[in-house]
Amino acid sequence: MKILMATMGMDIGGAETHIVELAKELKKQGHDVAIVSHGGVYVHEISGAGIRHYEAPLHRRSGRDMWRALGVLRRVISQERPDVVHAHARIPAFLCGILKRRMGFAFVTSCHGVYQVSGALKLLSNWGERTLAVSEDIRDYLVEQYGVPQERITLTINGIDTEKFAPEVSGAEIRAELGLGAGPVVGHVSRLDREPAYTAGQLIALAPQLAERAPGACILITGGGDAFEELAAQAERVNREIGRDCVRLTGPRTDINRIVAACDLFVGVSRAALEAMAAGRPAVLSGAQGHAGLFTPDLLEKAVDTNFCCRTDPTSTPEQLLEEILSALALPPERRGELGAFGRQVVQERYSVSRMAADCLSVYDRVRRRKYRVVMSGYYGFGNAGDDAILESIDQAIRAASDEVSVTVLSNDPGLTRRQYGLDAIPRFRVLRVFRALREGDVLLSGGGSLLQDTTSTRSLLYYLSVIRCARWLGKPVMLYANGIGPVRKRANRRRVRRVVDGAALVTLRDHASAQELREMGVKHPALVTADPVFRLEPAGPERSAQLLSAAGLESGRPFVAVSVRDWKSVGDFYAQLAQLCDHLRRSYGLEVLFLLMQPKWDRGATEQVRARMTQPSYVLDVPTTPRELMGVLGMARLCLAMRLHTLIFAARMAVPAMGLVYDPKVASYLEELDLPAAGDVEAFDGREARRRADVLMADYDSVLSRLREKSAQLARAAGENERLLLELLEKTKA
Repeated sequence: MKILMATMGMDIGGAETHIVELAKELKKQGHDVAIVSHGGVYVHEISGAGIRHYEAPLHRRSGRDMWRALGVLRRVISQERPDVVHAHARIPAFLCGILKRRMGFAFVTSCHGVYQVSGALKLLSNWGERTLAVSEDIRDYLVEQYGVPQERITLTINGIDTEKFAPEVSGAEIRAELGLGAGPVVGHVSRLDREPAYTAGQLIALAPQLAERAPGACILITGGGDAFEELAAQAERVNREIGRDCVRLTGPRTDINRIVAACDLFVGVSRAALEAMAAGRPAVLSGAQGHAGLFTPDLLEKAVDTNFCCRTDPTSTPEQLLEEILSALALPPERRGELGAFGRQVVQERYSVSRMAADCLSVYDRVRRRKYRVVMSGYYGFGNAGDDAILESIDQAIRAASDEVSVTVLSNDPGLTRRQYGLDAIPRFRVLRVFRALREGDVLLSGGGSLLQDTTSTRSLLYYLSVIRCARWLGKPVMLYANGIGPVRKRANRRRVRRVVDGAALVTLRDHASAQELREMGVKHPALVTADPVFRLEPAGPERSAQLLSAAGLESGRPFVAVSVRDWKSVGDFYAQLAQLCDHLRRSYGLEVLFLLMQPKWDRGATEQVRARMTQPSYVLDVPTTPRELMGVLGMARLCLAMRLHTLIFAARMAVPAMGLVYDPKVASYLEELDLPAAGDVEAFDGREARRRADVLMADYDSVLSRLREKSAQLARAAGENERLLLELLEKTKA
């Protein structure tokens, strides 16, 4: 990828070093990287690594400087044409956000710390399409203070180059250069602006007491900033008082690995502390935001949560910091060695540069502009496992076929869709948002599922037809993707469906009954029968499936029948008859009865109606589950008894023999497609006949299973045609 980073400056600081290491690692991995900033000491290093640098006054909030910076950014983005723009500070993010609206580039940000939240400053915050947060507490801060949706935030780390920062690096030259002598050296590295310089000021203030109680000790402070001159003057006064150069301020330097190698103990926070730990140096975690003390194994999780910034602890007093330093210096050499080795191990295991780059690349891949844009319309965001499985399977199949297709989903609950599947989603009933998505897209993908039917309501049918008509009005080709058609009972509705289907660019159907329904409507458009996309969806693994069975209370290894029932009108004594069938399966075949909730809101009540009428014990899986998890559980069943169509499809995908409870013609037609028996019609259910049919299936179980395995494999291959045809259609749009 081509990546443009924007930040305030390239001087000494944790965020700046983070950017340097990230940019160098991305460059090393073959990506093309450029940086826009005010400049600083690290420009030479990144330029030496082949990373282009552009100078812009991104470090000041004045209107004049921001206007100048905006012009530079506009020129650089136009010239570089990056795949992704990545802003690392608030002013660059604000300015890039302005340009993103006009120029349409992919835009992400990183949050390296917490900022003042108030009026104008809050308005200067733009967190991009996705945000990287370097700690859990920063993620929580973004959610609470700025309302950034949690699903748009990716946790990352401050990656450390553990070859550059290593115990083998010698500090002898630095000791000689700075005249540090043979005594213990306490090091500190930070940006020496007013607030971050808090600990540097404390170290200088306590130097006389340290010199008295630890003869020959020196304090080595590295960094530059607004407070540097003031701190240097303070250090000069303290050194005169002590009678020797106890405190050394180096100013900004880029050889931090050699600086920390010259230290016996490091005092500081965040990235600088991690770099010292990587070099095998014990570290006292103390900074402007808090003080945690000497880093030991019992502080690990707390330190990780705040990115080693101690934000959950009070700041130290000079006396407290002095005692912490003296205690650490008094430790036996072997104990200091153990703490240094532990710190390095933590950095190696949790804070590698390659992982930091991988985190960023995964976010870049989510937002980067693909060659093709697909808008998906369907029954998504309603918490229905069957339709959610369609969504997930289509997305997975498209991604497997090409990484140049981006998907935007019209969802009833966009936040839920984003959280569960990481897909871009917009509200399906926000007309302007839908219109804009269709206008910017290349193809409307309608389906899968049974969208074109009026059993649910004419209003539902009209919604899907209206979306298709809007896409066609905008000149966008429409693909009916593995649709189940009908039943469409009203004459006017049949005319509407015929006109819309005849105007589609491509039609694939999930079963032959749907093709027959279109022919009976008089549709002339050729349609290809493929298969439901769920036949391409991978189930959850056996370990997770076993955990879910245990959560339902079902003993491991027990054979069971998976039952799926939904609410329905005009059921009569159906629930009582179904209860008798479930009891029969347990008594006659030793099958435990496990109820699955495909759409809990609507299935829970019907499930309880059946269970209440059973004489045998039963179980219900009533915990939050994904479609892949439900499929995995179904795959462990011996038999499936299902009213919902997608429970039957899940069972067929997992090659589990099934019987259907027919409440809709689509269930009957799919049972015929799969060569599976129906237990009966819900509205005229005959329990005795249902039990007879179950006995016939169980008597012929092995041959039913063999036929189903072959059929499932055929349908999985047929489902793959949907993506092939979609890609062909997309290529035509760009021809």
